[in-house]
Amino acid sequence: MRQTPSIQIRDMGFDDVVTVQTLEKQTYPFPWTQAIFRDCLRAGHYCCVVELDDVLIGYGVLSSGAGEAHVLNLCVAEPWRGRGIGAHLLAHLLEFARSLNVQEVFLEVRPSNTNAIRLYQSQGFAQIGIRRGYYQAVGGREDAVVLRKVLGKGR
Repeated sequence: MRQTPSIQIRDMGFDDVVTVQTLEKQTYPFPWTQAIFRDCLRAGHYCCVVELDDVLIGYGVLSSGAGEAHVLNLCVAEPWRGRGIGAHLLAHLLEFARSLNVQEVFLEVRPSNTNAIRLYQSQGFAQIGIRRGYYQAVGGREDAVVLRKVLGKGR
């Protein structure tokens, strides 16, 4: 089993947005803008960053309301993938959702992102549907796999 490096997860602040968006641009072909991250912070979504030795290497964004939550974004920098950091970050987001008495957590993921799908399934997410043409893609649109995890009480 791989060791998870000693990391720190803390709340994202407006000062982090430039670095977060730089990582976003390095990771995704159609990245969120700085304005989107700022809007998430202003809207009160739970936004956090992962640091290793004071270097930002990942982030997560979770919205919540009406007893449910939605993982809007989860990212770990390429050199740090496959080391358990994504699983640690996702577990952190789920714990935060539990603290709000959320019963269900949802997310969308590209079907082509098989590593992310494996991560989410390993944390108890199950497919509940497909959103046709959800994502912008090179040459058109890509579907999204919709996943859900039921938290319930004490899970």
